[in-house]
Amino acid sequence: MSGVISRPEGGTAGLRITKVDATPVLAPLPREFKGSYYHMTQRATVVARVHTTEGVVGEAYAGDEDTALMAIKGIIDNEIAPRLIGLDAMRTEQCWEMGYPATFDILRDRRLGLVALAAVDAAIWDAVGKALGQPLWRLWGGYRDRVPLIAIGGYYGEPLGTVAEEIESYKRLGLAGIKFKVGGRDPAEDADRVAACRDAAGTGFVITIDANQGYRVAEALELCERIRHLGIRWFEEPVKWANDRRSLRDVRMRGGIPVCAGQSEYSPSGCRDLMETAAIDVCNFDSSWSGGPTAWRRTAALAHAYDVEMGHHEEPQVAAHLIASQPHGTYVECFHPERDPFFWNLISNRPPLVDGELVLSDAPGLGWQLDWDYIERYTVRAT
Repeated sequence: MSGVISRPEGGTAGLRITKVDATPVLAPLPREFKGSYYHMTQRATVVARVHTTEGVVGEAYAGDEDTALMAIKGIIDNEIAPRLIGLDAMRTEQCWEMGYPATFDILRDRRLGLVALAAVDAAIWDAVGKALGQPLWRLWGGYRDRVPLIAIGGYYGEPLGTVAEEIESYKRLGLAGIKFKVGGRDPAEDADRVAACRDAAGTGFVITIDANQGYRVAEALELCERIRHLGIRWFEEPVKWANDRRSLRDVRMRGGIPVCAGQSEYSPSGCRDLMETAAIDVCNFDSSWSGGPTAWRRTAALAHAYDVEMGHHEEPQVAAHLIASQPHGTYVECFHPERDPFFWNLISNRPPLVDGELVLSDAPGLGWQLDWDYIERYTVRAT
């Protein structure tokens, strides 16, 4: 029957899945962080665990949907988990296809199913890596074992101090650069803010800018004209929310700064259309928003064919392995510890940075040791 995925035969050998569970986590932020047209006061995620008969447990966390955590947990518990019990986790593509119907409900925000699937998909891959004794950066391609880590910052209202103070805090953390917020002011004012960022950062510090879909084409081009000389690595989501491919292409062709987009796409095919229209230089498809590492890797293969670089929107816990695995990978993104307490606290064995790079270990799977005392403290309980 068209549109129906039947349960595959077999799945009783290898790394058989016995249980899938989900823990919603929500932590308050010490202050408000404002982008062009949004603001954040808390950080949310869902921790998925995949248990197997062999005793291997895969663990991963994904997403930042603070108002829909219990809905995502419900999708994992009631829609994805029952379809995976008894399957071989080594058959990652099969497991992904069995979980994909969670995205089919046209009356529900599609991203809820995608985030639920992403968390489980990452946990399955973690179990596979652990069973094989190999880190995922190696299993997924093994191009390198270290990646530059940059901060997402430059929020309006300067919640982390002046631009210079914020940049200095990132340098103390050992980060390689910043993705700086624009799009919430007129181009002239944003240009002054970016110039202040470059003055504080110096020439060796990576700067990308992100309008979060805040400008019209003419405004984006005006900003490019004002800051082109500042050595901006890329301009992310420069145009309004529809992310019209032709508008992105116009900014790319006329602005003189590489264009990045893809985080708002739900599928590899959506990113393919951006590439086919010559709209982007960098694709920052988000595995945690859009179906997991399996979907990201499909997108990376498309990008390689189109000579487009790959980024990843936020989520360094999985992005580090994905970006490191690919020859066309760029930077891994994180936040200041006050903006994302999870990366800095939920992972207890986060490695130190070396010359701005996150050095990945040979620990199997994702290699992270999750702090379950921290998770327990911020777990959301059903009411």
